[in-house]
Amino acid sequence: MTIDDSPPAARIEAALKQRFGADVPADPSLRGLDDLARIAEHRSHRRYTADAVEPTLLRLLFASALSAPSKSDLQQADVVHVADRGKVARIVELIPDMPWIAQAPVVLVFCGNNRRIRQIGEWRGKPFANDHLDHFMNAAVDAGIVMTTFIRAAEAVGLGCCPISAIRNHPDAVSRLLELPDWVFPVAGLTVGWPAEAGRITPRLPLDVTVHVDRFDDSAVRENIDAYDRRRHELMPYRKQRHLKLYGEAPFYGWSEDKARQYCVPERADFGAFIRGKRFRLD
Repeated sequence: MTIDDSPPAARIEAALKQRFGADVPADPSLRGLDDLARIAEHRSHRRYTADAVEPTLLRLLFASALSAPSKSDLQQADVVHVADRGKVARIVELIPDMPWIAQAPVVLVFCGNNRRIRQIGEWRGKPFANDHLDHFMNAAVDAGIVMTTFIRAAEAVGLGCCPISAIRNHPDAVSRLLELPDWVFPVAGLTVGWPAEAGRITPRLPLDVTVHVDRFDDSAVRENIDAYDRRRHELMPYRKQRHLKLYGEAPFYGWSEDKARQYCVPERADFGAFIRGKRFRLD
């Protein structure tokens, strides 16, 4: 892997130009530009070297990730380190189109944990009076924040990561495999290791689509997404098209066509039932 030794502000501007297709100036006098550069240059990594991630480093990353903000200091995120390679193999069996998971030195599953606060209420003789959808969301968001912070910490030391939302395709099986009790549920997996290749910056929707001022405005969203489709196709064309039997081969296959096809068939329709089976009320 090559290391870009350009000034941080120049790295940020170059990365964001590639990411968003627009100039986003970075003042060279700002503090924290090294951190911003790592964030701007984020890449997902699915190929890793054979080098191990030392337990002491992994523990440092866990501590850093769990230093993240938490809703009302409830601390409703847990991490399961799937160190048993037999269990990793079982996860790969559940997600056969992601065989690279098996080669990752570290496999983690980030979980929402609403169990602990309920236990605390019982120990302190207090009722749990907030048994509704919001407490599921609080735990899920806490887990997402912790995973994002873990990725940021891992990238700061040179590691690469790739989130795995497909964990939720088989929540019951994953829950049984990891022995997750009631009110604890998987949010996403994450592979971690030393990158075997540099990876690529994935283009994102333009800021005009996703950033709003004072009011939500999607009046130009179709035109902006059409332009994004063309820009992304130039930089990172899709290698294959989804659901060819249903829709045939499109002459132009952009991001929006891919995502429309992805969500045209049911996916994770049983996840609500799984969460209710964990004794959450979703009222």
